[in-house]
This record gives sequence, structure tokens and C-alpha cells, in this order.
Amino acid sequence: MHKEFLMGNEAIAMGALAAGVNLVCGYPGTPSTEVLETVAKRRPAETYVEWSINEKTAMEVAAGAAYSGARVLVTMKQMGLNVASDPLMCVEYVGVKGGMVVLVADDPGPISSQTEQDTRTFARFSKVPCFDPSTAQEAYDMVQEAFALSEQYGTPVFVRPTTRVSHGYADITVKDETEYAKHKPEGFIKDTKKWVIFPRASFLNHQRIEKRNAALTEEMSKSPFNRIEPEGEPGRKGIAAGGICYTYAMEARKELADVKLLKVGTPFPFPEELALAFLDGLDEVLCVEELDPVIERELTYLCGKHGLTVRIHGKLDGYMPNAGENTVDSVKRAMADFLGKDPEIPAAPELPPLPVRPPVLCAGCPHRASFYAVKKAMAGKKTIYCGDIGCYTLGNAQPLDMVDTCLCMGAGLGIAQGVFHTEPDTNCFAFVGDSTFFASAVPSVINALFNQADFTLVVLDNSTTAMTGHQPHPGTGRTMMGETVPPVSIEGVLKGVGLTCVETVDPLDHEKAVETVKRVAAEKGVKAIVFRSPCIAISKPSGKCAVDGDACIGCRTCIDEIGCPALSFADGKAVIDPGQCTGCGLCSQICPAGAIAPAGKEARHE
Repeated sequence: MHKEFLMGNEAIAMGALAAGVNLVCGYPGTPSTEVLETVAKRRPAETYVEWSINEKTAMEVAAGAAYSGARVLVTMKQMGLNVASDPLMCVEYVGVKGGMVVLVADDPGPISSQTEQDTRTFARFSKVPCFDPSTAQEAYDMVQEAFALSEQYGTPVFVRPTTRVSHGYADITVKDETEYAKHKPEGFIKDTKKWVIFPRASFLNHQRIEKRNAALTEEMSKSPFNRIEPEGEPGRKGIAAGGICYTYAMEARKELADVKLLKVGTPFPFPEELALAFLDGLDEVLCVEELDPVIERELTYLCGKHGLTVRIHGKLDGYMPNAGENTVDSVKRAMADFLGKDPEIPAAPELPPLPVRPPVLCAGCPHRASFYAVKKAMAGKKTIYCGDIGCYTLGNAQPLDMVDTCLCMGAGLGIAQGVFHTEPDTNCFAFVGDSTFFASAVPSVINALFNQADFTLVVLDNSTTAMTGHQPHPGTGRTMMGETVPPVSIEGVLKGVGLTCVETVDPLDHEKAVETVKRVAAEKGVKAIVFRSPCIAISKPSGKCAVDGDACIGCRTCIDEIGCPALSFADGKAVIDPGQCTGCGLCSQICPAGAIAPAGKEARHE
């Protein structure tokens, strides 16, 4: 054993490696991404790792490996669990042979997600056991326990860190490589009664699952991840907490009172026997948790089931907020109010306000040029722009204002079809990134063709999965294992499913891009434009653009039209910040006075 200073996600990955994981797959999504990336960096040669095309496919790849007796880890964020839920619900009924751990990183806040969701609630719905780590060290330990539990009971198992656990750092005690478990898969053994899901088999397996979870309820009361922190002095009030909120509660407990505290590390199946021991002798309990009132509802249920008169407080009665993250201070205030104490919370230091910087596309981002080309081409026409999840969501910012809808990954294509079928006179555009195209757009393209829709698909191909950290995808020509493979052609896929109008253009060639949009949008039916230019974070142009102050007429076109953060206005003239400019040259192409010189060239004014 030795210590390493690790991020929570890195600790989870190291725990999986220590457990002898054979296969790791997933789809990138903050705050889960670093788990798979760490496995890729630290894995032994016999461990296979991949970024799958989406979470549903990842779950199915993992199921096949687990059917063969492998230990598998599937990674995703809470939104990805929605995508993976179809195969997951069936895998729970069929069961697994090798250990299957489903790492779902929840994002209270939300900090980097469309919605807040609580995987603990999904665990109860799906009947899948769930571990809820409160620290990075506990996450490391829980992953190993989750593999053992999965194999013992033949079920997938959730591990559910939240953002503050996933992205927090700590000194973690980890095993040496010589201490790693060695797990050799037995291989797939044919058994249609086991591996083929039929209604009768599902009925019988449902009974098995309920019996198993009842047994797990008893077993979880003995788990070291669930425990009662005894009170220093007798009292009639208690605190129940789980996940990172347990850490917050313990910190507050030190300052307020040694109140009796229940730590819930396995919210499903709930440790009922331990919880009853905790409730014994109490009059009131405050539940501290994120996001849903999972612990609160379980304790309320137990009180009703066993005729206890303990009053349970939390989100349901307003003692705790029912949305957003908790913090050390917010938990301390809530506990102080509950315990009748005065919280000693130091006043925040008086600091100057931080500069306001709304989220915008990076300077030189090719997506800005793509959006602007479409905007200019469709000026004056009734048009709806259906956006998507990714960097290009930032196309909604002024002055571009090019995202009218944004729902979930790939949904823009379906929304565009719905608008067209309702308002056929509307020009419909659906934007999607290259990674998302492969993940979730192709079925919608086929649906549009089959049902005779009329819209323009715009694929913003910057040759990477940019927003989550530049992970490879099928169009990049490389895998997470470092292999070079033939890239999957976006144009080839579109033509293969039946599109006859597919155009590719560099969005940084503004005049040609505008002309292409006008021509393609005029076609009837489903047509596509692939705007291809690499993300400036992975391929920067050489040189910077520059403003000729004498030629600049102060019209602000460059400022007001594209909103590049490298552009500003001072003393009646446009100014380019050389520290931010990447030399993409878009501003030089739209300057009416020709006062902006492209990288390495002179301004074109006369």
C-alpha cells in the first residue's frame, strides 16, 4: 500500500484497477470523464478501455463482457444514465456473471449539466444496489466492494459520486500494483434460459431481485460504509446524511454539538436495521443530502412501518433546500437552526467583485464562423435554429443569437422535424457536433428521410469532443487505446442512409460558407452541411490578426457582428488582443473598410 494525491475520479479508476477490472467503457461527460481517462493512463496491458459511441452502447458492450465473466466498469454522468437506461433495466433482470459497476457521476447545482438528477432515486426505481461515497478515499474503497457485491449477487451495481467527490483532491491510500486482483474471465457459456430475456424469465427474475434486495437490506446494516456516529452527550435529536453531505455534516458537528449521526453509504437497499437503531431514543432527525429526499423518505417510511413517533425533517418540510448544492456553511446553518445553536460562520472577506465574463465561444472557434455564415445566409427569412449540447450551445450568446432551442444531445434534429411538420413555411436548421452526430443524431436523420421532413442539418465538425476535454470519437481516426483506425466519414454516413445533398465547407472561408448555406438550404427535403475546421485548442493557426488604426472607421462591425472575445473597442477604433487572437481571420473578412489584416498579411484597404 502507498499514498497518492488523487482527484476523486482518479481514485475511482485506481479502485477499479485494484479490483482487477478487465474492461472499461463509457461516454465522456463532466463530472465523470476523468475516471476512464485515468484507467487509460494507468491500466495494465490486459485491461481494455474504450470511449463508446454513446452510453447505451457502452452499457451493452459492458453487458457482453460481464456475460463472459469479465469485471467491467461503465462510466457516465447522470444525463448519460437516461441514455443507458434501456439496456440497464434489462441487464438487471437478466443478471451478470462478472462484476459490473456502473459509475454515474451526479452534478448537483447543476454545474455543467442541463438538469439536476439523483441516481439514488434511479437505483430504487431500477432495483440496482447503489454506493454513495462521501470522500475520494471512500470512493476508492467502494468501487472494490461494488465489484465483489456485483459478482456475489449477479447484478449491476451503481457507484454514485457527486461533483465535489469526483473533482475533489485528497491523499488516498491505494494498493501497489503487486496487490491488484487478477481476474481471468471464464468466457461466455451458452445458456438461452439465462441470457435470453423472455417475459416468463423476467417474471421469475423479478421475484429473485426482490428477494435479493431484501437480503441486501439486512446485509447493508453491517456494511462499514453505513454507521452511527455516537453522540457525546445524551440528546433527543439526530442527523442523517450521505455522500459529500456527510462530510459537511461531520465538519459542522465538530463545532456545534456531538449529536448522534447516521451515515448512509448505501442508499439502496437501505440499511433498515441500522437506521432503526439510530432512531431509537430520538424525537427529531434532520436529513442532510443531495439532491432528492432519499434518506428522508426512507426514515419517514420506517417510522410509519414501525409506529415510531420520530419527526423526520429535511427537504420535504423546508428545513433543507430542495434544489441545488449544499455547502459546508449551508449545512452548518441548517444544523445550527435544527439544534438551536448559534453557528460560528466567519463573515466572508470583502473582496472586489469579480469581472463578469459570460460563457462565450473561444476566440477563433470555428463554430462562431459557422453560426455567422448561417445567420448571414438566412437573414430576412423565417428560420428556426435548433441547437444542441456542447460548445456550440454557446452560439446562443449575443451577438450571434443562433440557438433557439436546446434540449438534450441530438434532440435538435427531432425538434426541427416537429417544427417543419407544424409550420412548413419555416426554414429549419438543426446544429450538432461531430461527436454528438455519432452518439445520437443518425437515427433522427433516418427518421426525417422516412417521414419526408424538410430541414438543414449542420454538422459542426471540429475533429474532437471539445467541451469534455478532447476525447476521440469515430471520426477522429484514433481510439482510447491509442490505436490508429480508419476514421468514419460523416459525409459517408449521411450519403449511406440516403441523403443526396451533402456539402462540406471550411467555415473560416466566410464568402464560400455563406454561398454554400444559401444553396443547400434552398434544396427540398433533408440536406446537410458539414462545417469542418479543427478546434483551436488542438490546432492553432500561426500568427495574429491586426487592426490598421488609420484605416479603421470605427463602425464596430467586427465587434457587433461576431462577438469574438479577442476584439474590443477603444478610442473609437477596433482593438485586437494579441494574447487571445488565434489568427482565424474571420474578422478580417467581414471588416467593410478592410482595416483588419489577416495573420501574416497586410490590411486590404486602399
